[in-house]
Amino acid sequence: MIRMSRLALFAALTATIAQPAIADELRVLSFNVRTVTGKDGPDRWEARRELFADTIRQLHPDVIGTQELAKEQGDDTVARLPEYTWFGRDRFGGHADEHMGIFYRKDRLKLVDSGDYWLSDTPDKVASITWGNIFPRMVNWALFERLSDHKRFYLLDTHFPYRDQDEDARSRSAREMAAWIGRLPAGVPVILTGDFNTGPESDAHATLTAALKDAWSAAPKREGPENTFHGFTGNPTKRIDWILFRGVEATSVHTVTTSKDGHYPSDHFPVEANFTL
Repeated sequence: MIRMSRLALFAALTATIAQPAIADELRVLSFNVRTVTGKDGPDRWEARRELFADTIRQLHPDVIGTQELAKEQGDDTVARLPEYTWFGRDRFGGHADEHMGIFYRKDRLKLVDSGDYWLSDTPDKVASITWGNIFPRMVNWALFERLSDHKRFYLLDTHFPYRDQDEDARSRSAREMAAWIGRLPAGVPVILTGDFNTGPESDAHATLTAALKDAWSAAPKREGPENTFHGFTGNPTKRIDWILFRGVEATSVHTVTTSKDGHYPSDHFPVEANFTL
């Protein structure tokens, strides 16, 4: 047995205490909730809302960008997780349809500013549809300030169209978003969450990553499968859920595969990324 003298033990403890604190990381989650209107039987919202909240509770992210969120789902979630609140209009400008709802921890972040715009030729027109889309597509955004150190960052959340023939609309959406992000203050970090309904080989990904980094490829630590959409099977086939960023450092990224008794909180695996501001 190796014995340490009292002097040596004191020196070791002092050195440990003197070490600088680990950087206060920002934990971001992108989570396609899966709409309440789907005929999902045992995977309907009422059957998985507890698991959905438990998944968030286990991860305890600071901020969450969601897609396909109904008001009922948002309210159910914050009722179970009162440390969070959420905001955002739906894609028709009200609260009766799908939202790109943004959740955040009230004890960690302050909402400084927020807004939305539509992915169309008239982005300021609520519920506008162009480019062959069959539903309005939009972006919800926020400027947050971290309460612990008053550092600020933008969070943008979106959901691109899903059909095979929508690739041009997805490319146009990416160009519109890239231009919008390009007008933001250069010194303020930007994080983008979303279900992009296309893979990293796409023109949309190339357009957005011309100025942003993809957490999946940039983070030094990766965990979980690369692909994210699994249709409640647990076997993902496509990486369509991304977290992109600029002005911060990604320390890790995790595709979250939480399940219970063979059921999942959504038909997408959520993606979690940790950042230092």
